[in-house]
Amino acid sequence: MAVHDLATAAVAWYDEHARDLPWRSPDATPWGVLVSEVMLQQTPVSRVLPVWLDWMERWPTPADLAADASGEAIRAWGRLGYPRRALRLHECAVVIVASHGGEVPSEVDQLLALPGIGSYTARAVAAFAYRQRHPVVDTNVRRLVARAVAGAPDAGPTTTARDLTSVAELLPEEPELAARVSVAFMELGALVCTARNPRCTDCPVETTCEFRRSGAVAPAGPTRRPQRYADTDRQVRGLLLAVLRESSGPVPRTRLDMVWSDADQRDRALTGLLADGLVCEVDHDNLGLPR
Repeated sequence: MAVHDLATAAVAWYDEHARDLPWRSPDATPWGVLVSEVMLQQTPVSRVLPVWLDWMERWPTPADLAADASGEAIRAWGRLGYPRRALRLHECAVVIVASHGGEVPSEVDQLLALPGIGSYTARAVAAFAYRQRHPVVDTNVRRLVARAVAGAPDAGPTTTARDLTSVAELLPEEPELAARVSVAFMELGALVCTARNPRCTDCPVETTCEFRRSGAVAPAGPTRRPQRYADTDRQVRGLLLAVLRESSGPVPRTRLDMVWSDADQRDRALTGLLADGLVCEVDHDNLGLPR
């Protein structure tokens, strides 16, 4: 496949088929883009959308969130999962106000210096919020490029420097167009070139895709075993946090004791929540969200 073919085809497809998501709107702020990227980590769009809308209505700027208690960010996070992301967003807001005049920085190195912001998120914000030319490489993009360009059934388990280089080579030189190509790659990988049962006949590069040309068949089943949730510490943490999140004030320890019958597992989960800063001791007998 010629280097420019995948980018050209992906953008043309995206212009016709992309989902209408508010963080992709021309009116979306860099803060809105940053919030969306953090929320979308390991979480589907359908679950993120209502929470993002509520969050942006309540805290439309970093200064708005920074002025509120971190516990309120955890409360508003609801059941999105991995609630430490809510704390990181609150910490980001505080740093953005203190060090960047309340404006989300535009440079990748400055974004990487924000709490909890990694390589993917920093490049995604720089590209999608500031229309810069950066390889934005998530699982969907790696899979698309592995199949269409390298002819492999899938990409490796983690993003490598080679992945960033491979995707960068596919981007046009013009920054605005490169940013659009980046989001088009992600959407195409998410909706068409999926991990299992890809919709190859709907793909704009079906005739030039190296994997398709090889005649190989993409996996029809799960590419990896899903993590167990039932009866794990993660489930217990979620149940404990739900009680605190839904309460308007401190919660007695005796109330939390009713959440899970296994005292050792319950105590282990609560100790973890306290260590992560997601829960605080109000006094010896009561706990609550951070203030």
